[in-house]
Amino acid sequence: MAVIAVFNQKGGVGKTTTCLNVAAALALLDKSPLAIDLDPQAHLSLACGAATNDSRETIAAFYREEKSLLTLVRNAGEGLHLIPGHLELSKIDALHGRSTKVAMRLKQGLNEGLAWDDQPILIDCCPALGVLSLNAIVAADGVLIPVSADFLSMQGVHRVDAALRVLEKKLGHTIRRRIVVTRFDARRKVARDSLAELRERYGDMVCETTVAETVGLTESPAHGKNIFEFAPNSQGATDYNALTLELLNKGFFQ
Repeated sequence: MAVIAVFNQKGGVGKTTTCLNVAAALALLDKSPLAIDLDPQAHLSLACGAATNDSRETIAAFYREEKSLLTLVRNAGEGLHLIPGHLELSKIDALHGRSTKVAMRLKQGLNEGLAWDDQPILIDCCPALGVLSLNAIVAADGVLIPVSADFLSMQGVHRVDAALRVLEKKLGHTIRRRIVVTRFDARRKVARDSLAELRERYGDMVCETTVAETVGLTESPAHGKNIFEFAPNSQGATDYNALTLELLNKGFFQ
């Protein structure tokens, strides 16, 4: 079972879009992925057309009522499964923030209550390094970091890398990570320069595949669909398929 946290402390970099469409691409490859929406905004659930007002049917119930994760899994269509998020997740920091054991909650829940064999699990994190994101990173075998090709996002990825290095020391092991450049426009010099700087600084951690900013990727969540359902012949579908194959071929999901 490969658990991948999709995380960046900066918003607007395509984090949820990346989690959704990599999971969808894995589903099309018959990998039976599970996506977990660990963001109180529950945008991943909305984009899957699986949002719910009942917190008892979401990951919030795992934290508040100790429900088994397996009982919260929903079919999101086309081989994709989802544990939805909910606004109630925003209370988790207040309820459990001072507990020394809280960082291990999700990892323990995955190990004890979710028999998912060798299928990949992707966790959509909230854009802040709090209790929820820490749960995801501790539970994860790797971290996928989406970053848009602009100056502010570049600063954000440096902070994420620094934060992960601190966590590595506390956890006592290396956190595997890959950086994927999203919203990429090769016509813009700032985009090309940002990509070159990332590759110079982080080397092989930067994915060869970049994801272009396209209309389909922007519009598909409003229809409760991933890019392969909404615009299967689009550049966005091509890019996320290529990204997923690259991650698979390089063993990131092992």
